Amino acid sequence: MTGAPLTVRRVLPAVLLVLAAAGCGEGGATEPDGTAAASCAYLVTYADRTYLGTADTDFTVGKKLGTATVPECDDTPDGPEGAVPEGRITAYAVEGTDPAVAIAVGDTPAEATLMKVR
Repeated sequence: MTGAPLTVRRVLPAVLLVLAAAGCGEGGATEPDGTAAASCAYLVTYADRTYLGTADTDFTVGKKLGTATVPECDDTPDGPEGAVPEGRITAYAVEGTDPAVAIAVGDTPAEATLMKVR
């Protein structure tokens, strides 16, 4: 994606984030009482704070902060797919924003997604 326009590099991770969060659960699954089954939200923890993914694409990635933890996802404990295991991802500062409010996470700064404290 090095040759991709900045807009594509910003929007694509957000789209992938939404698809990943939606894909963690079974599409259209319902509980026995007829209510919709839950699906995992895209959350990470960093510095004892929990951050929720946003679709915001207007931010600038700053310096590398360290490693954030992506919690295990098992929204269908009786489902055949099993849980998505806990993972790790690089956390970056967001220029002009205190990390207590928001961070960016991704494998590289160009692929980072904005996360806001919950």
